[in-house]
Amino acid sequence: RREPLALINLKKKNEETGEEELASRLDHCKAKATRHIFLIRHSQYNLDGRADKDRTLTPLGREQAELTGHRLASLGLKFDQIIHSSMTRATETTEIISKHLPGVKKISTDLLREGAPIEPDPPVSHWKPEAVQYYEDGARIEAAFRNFIHRADAKQEEDSYEIFVCHANVIRYIVCR
Repeated sequence: RREPLALINLKKKNEETGEEELASRLDHCKAKATRHIFLIRHSQYNLDGRADKDRTLTPLGREQAELTGHRLASLGLKFDQIIHSSMTRATETTEIISKHLPGVKKISTDLLREGAPIEPDPPVSHWKPEAVQYYEDGARIEAAFRNFIHRADAKQEEDSYEIFVCHANVIRYIVCR
């Protein structure tokens, strides 16, 4: 869903019409609308929690989410959906933001959970995941990229505005990818 030419079976090219038919078929696959994606990192959270459920937003984090929700609402855009990580801090951030965007559908997904998509280069002393983590998290975060980051569907008539609330490593991966 990224390159329209990839959506066409070139083996079915009509021998008589050739390039004209290809151009016509390509036209049917081109997006007429644009997807606008807002990548938002969850707000500040309690780092002392051992389990995910204990890593709730701090008072500053709740304030950050309120301000983010207020800012998004002030843009005057018709947001289509908020897709968020299923981790507590992202879910809480989403709940606060969504109060400012009534009626916007919220979708939770494990694909956007925090993780280690690749080994940090240069290495950092405060974060050293096990090597197996890169394979597990990397595949999951790549799946999130392939699932969520693409052109608008050719049938989509109007621009869409989507918010993703997730984590720094996931956002970094998506932006660099």
